[in-house]
Amino acid sequence: MDPLPLPAARRWRAFPPGKWWPDAPVLLVVLGTLLVSAAWAVPEGLLIPLECRLEQGPWQDCQMRVDQVGAHWWLLIGERQLEFRHDGSGTVTMQGGPGEGGGWRPVSSRWEEDASLCWNGICAKGDIPLD
Repeated sequence: MDPLPLPAARRWRAFPPGKWWPDAPVLLVVLGTLLVSAAWAVPEGLLIPLECRLEQGPWQDCQMRVDQVGAHWWLLIGERQLEFRHDGSGTVTMQGGPGEGGGWRPVSSRWEEDASLCWNGICAKGDIPLD
């Protein structure tokens, strides 16, 4: 038994035959890029659970609040809020660090062997969004 013929409106194609396939790889790359970007995007104000350490003390639960990935973030360690800014030139500044009066001061960033990221005496490890 032959299938019933479709009405003309249902047989219409959005792309003429032969036109769709040359553009398909470009469309797949664009869609793939969007999906990967969405997967790594960090919504503003998101709290990311991490482990933090102050001045070689014990590791403790903390959170990172991201305002702008790689440019402006906070570490929330207990009652303490440490604010960080990165200006894009490689300089990171911090406000509210241990033993400080609360002013902004430059800090050096470094990776430790245990995969923690440290800014002077403050270290964090976990799923840290970098950029």
